Amino acid sequence: MKKRRFILLLTCLGLTLASHAQQRRVQNKPFIDERRFHYGFFVGGHDLSLDLQNNGFISPETGEQWVASTDRTNFGFSVGVLGEWKLTNHVALRLTPSLYFGSKHIELRELGSGETKSVDLKSCYLAVPTHFKIAAPRFNNYRPYVVAGVSPMYDLTTGKRTLIKTRPFTLMLEAGLGCDIYLPFFKFIPELKFSFGLNNVLQKTRNDLTDPTQKIYTQSIDKATLGMVTLNFYFE
Repeated sequence: MKKRRFILLLTCLGLTLASHAQQRRVQNKPFIDERRFHYGFFVGGHDLSLDLQNNGFISPETGEQWVASTDRTNFGFSVGVLGEWKLTNHVALRLTPSLYFGSKHIELRELGSGETKSVDLKSCYLAVPTHFKIAAPRFNNYRPYVVAGVSPMYDLTTGKRTLIKTRPFTLMLEAGLGCDIYLPFFKFIPELKFSFGLNNVLQKTRNDLTDPTQKIYTQSIDKATLGMVTLNFYFE
């Protein structure tokens, strides 16, 4: 009997909350979405990863076999500006020139001796993400949406004479979701985005290394691709 009362109470509570959520409220900035062009800026954070594909290379001179891996989470900071062009009531084209500050940390390990080396590649990526935004109808002061597009990125701080070196340019395929939150004086937009590198960024030709024995680390890797998870907060 008590169990039935408990279930009935939960059902009534759920219906009450659902009814409350469906109530219409006063809309903040009700005409902001009527504008053809929208502008703003954003700040956020990201986790930059480097997916490394080892090939099992063994040095014919020393017999060493090195493997590389990303051994830590690489959090960074991002800033940028937003330009949005409304195409229809639910579709828009967005351009968000951005700067991503961070690093890519790699651990090199020799399988025979267990010796390890660390490589910390500082990065400052200049990116111009171009997305299509598809938004749901607005309800009260919320409007969820999804985005998808591409992002060309160029690393302004590619270092020389590091054990591992990456090419400065990469092209990312991106997808994400967010929600327009209409506040009394501006629109606040949290957005979670996933980026997947489409090209190999490993620099295989290492003429910058004066010590030929250091080329074994690059020779041990076939491919390196970037990946990134970004949480941005837009203000419009």
